[in-house]
Amino acid sequence: MRILGIDPGLQLCGYAVIETLPERENLIEAGVFRSDSNASIEVRLNGIAKDTSSLLEKFGPAVVAVEELYSHYGHPKTAILMGHARGVILQKCAEAAVEVRSFSATRIKKSLTGNGRASKEQVQKTIQTILSMPCAPEPNDVADSIAVALCCANSMHRAATVGKEPL
Repeated sequence: MRILGIDPGLQLCGYAVIETLPERENLIEAGVFRSDSNASIEVRLNGIAKDTSSLLEKFGPAVVAVEELYSHYGHPKTAILMGHARGVILQKCAEAAVEVRSFSATRIKKSLTGNGRASKEQVQKTIQTILSMPCAPEPNDVADSIAVALCCANSMHRAATVGKEPL
């Protein structure tokens, strides 16, 4: 099964496509799409919509995993702007009839490292180990998108094994 992980952002959106196999996950592709910071918000959101549609068409994921928004009381405008980007991504998934699963940052970190307050470096090193990568994923937007996709895969594996008796 293919899972598309997205770390929403107005300037940079990280994305990662993984394929889940019985014993492991394979990274198919990861990267970022950018919007022009000088463009109007509606133009930027339209670009995010087009990029999201393109990823959905290219990879045909069964599920899209999206990081939930985190709002710090000192920066409410950032959360609002990210909410616009996240909303466009969710709408494109709905339009394509692709299931969406949302995960908080603490759940993602705990799923990968066992610690919901793990540092970005810990998460990157864990991803590097899980996926047998030669180096830690960069930039942070890419690492976050891989992390959310892996968290979704972990969640789905757990759900599939709940209620089954060990052999």
